[in-house]
Amino acid sequence: MSSGEANMTTTELVPLVEMRDIRVAFGGVHAVDGCTVDLYRGEVVGLVGGNGAGKSTLMRALSGAHPPDSGEIRIDGQPVSITNPRDAKTLAIETIYQTLALADNVDAPSNVFLGREVTTRLGSLDDSAMESATRTVMGRLNPNFTAFKTQVKSLSGGQRQAVAIARAVYFNAKILIMDEPTAALGPAETAQVRALIRQLKSEGIGIFLVSHDIHDVFDLADRISVMYHGQIVGTVNKDEVTIDQVLGMIILGKRPEEVTQKELAKLHG
Repeated sequence: MSSGEANMTTTELVPLVEMRDIRVAFGGVHAVDGCTVDLYRGEVVGLVGGNGAGKSTLMRALSGAHPPDSGEIRIDGQPVSITNPRDAKTLAIETIYQTLALADNVDAPSNVFLGREVTTRLGSLDDSAMESATRTVMGRLNPNFTAFKTQVKSLSGGQRQAVAIARAVYFNAKILIMDEPTAALGPAETAQVRALIRQLKSEGIGIFLVSHDIHDVFDLADRISVMYHGQIVGTVNKDEVTIDQVLGMIILGKRPEEVTQKELAKLHG
């Protein structure tokens, strides 16, 4: 046990999420073939791999969008059954998809409370209560956000991400699955979203970051799990590998110690 582990409480040593030997098949194709990953509080685990490697399918098993055929999921050390997205939300698991799933024609507070609206005693929508709560959560995440009465379709990509994240964390998410959170964003907006992710991490939220952007992953992740043809090639500490070594895992399906210098050189053409 390292000195850092020795200083941890027993609770901190128990992963927030454990996915053990997860398998998902579509017909005869094993999209996820015996994958094991875990996630701790206040940690970002980057999940990377080529197109069709199985990243999204593995995360859909955790989000309840596509339950696994076999394997075990544990939350805080306890086995759980996640058969649909409602089960996942009950376990404080929220997913922020690349498409964000926002209602474009209403404002930020209406999106934060979409499907969970606050009403007055007379049964009408309590817009002021929803706006006040949204201002509070957004103040924590992105103090520069002021467009509370603007339709979401008029917001920038970074602001839209902030609204989607606010919706997740307002309802006490402990586990966030983020699917390509900076896709199609410019440099300034990407920086905003990275700052949001660091803020969530500092609050103890565990984040699975699914991304094709290796630079995003290296900037944000503590550990990186690499998938190749439905399997986990390995999980590495970000500080102990180079970008080239992770690219070798993604492209060749080999752990860093298995890749030769000649193979690494070929990655650069």
